[in-house]
Amino acid sequence: MQGSANLNLMIKAARKAGRSLVKDFREVENLQVSSKAAGDFVTRADIAAERIIREELTTGRPSYGWLGEESGETPGEDPTRRWIVDPLDGTTNFLHGLPHWAVSIALEHKGKIIAAVVFDPAKDELFVAEKGQGAFMNDRRLRVSDRRKLIECIFATGVPFAAKRTLPATLRDLAALMPACAGMRRWGSAALDLAYLAAGRFDGFWEREIHPWDIAAGLLLVREAGGITQPLRDGQSIFGDGTLIAGNAQVFDTFADVLRRPAD
Repeated sequence: MQGSANLNLMIKAARKAGRSLVKDFREVENLQVSSKAAGDFVTRADIAAERIIREELTTGRPSYGWLGEESGETPGEDPTRRWIVDPLDGTTNFLHGLPHWAVSIALEHKGKIIAAVVFDPAKDELFVAEKGQGAFMNDRRLRVSDRRKLIECIFATGVPFAAKRTLPATLRDLAALMPACAGMRRWGSAALDLAYLAAGRFDGFWEREIHPWDIAAGLLLVREAGGITQPLRDGQSIFGDGTLIAGNAQVFDTFADVLRRPAD
């Protein structure tokens, strides 16, 4: 894919942060004897990766705004554009030595995501998209799956941890969907869940109380690969309410209907 200057800047930043994270990831196993030491180490790795990305992006585009998981929001001189960044999506996986985590960078223009990068350094898979230009993984064009029956589909979600208030609703979702589909996956990285949906590896994804930086890049990947993204309920907004349902165009309505049925 011949990307724009903005996309190339995003790729450069993601790869640079990825190299730093891979180096730190190799050290995690040595810290597992102390959960606190490992947690502190990963927090530092996360913050360092965000610093790398921010330096690269703000040097290249100093007028753009910023929304990052670790550092929060900083308005830019250009109020129409901002970066939305998760430097390490899948922190718990990283902490436990599981090689399933990613760098996520999106560019928003006038409230719309126009460029996206999700980089999985452990597997060397780079997912990119620009509005109207399609989605790609390592230069291969991506398309969502063409599966049409729920029983053939694999879906992904994020199961709430630490007894979050959305757990009962998520358990109801699982009880309704699991008997009707081929399987469920909870892999711990929403950015990669959406990238995998764009690549046809998953057929649908949903989650509640999710942050913009977790999904901003993935949303564009899915849309540019031919998928559909909506808030979970009518009248909600994806970023404003933190709810999302996404899927291939063939199964989306059936998938959404199962999740949107009123609770008994």
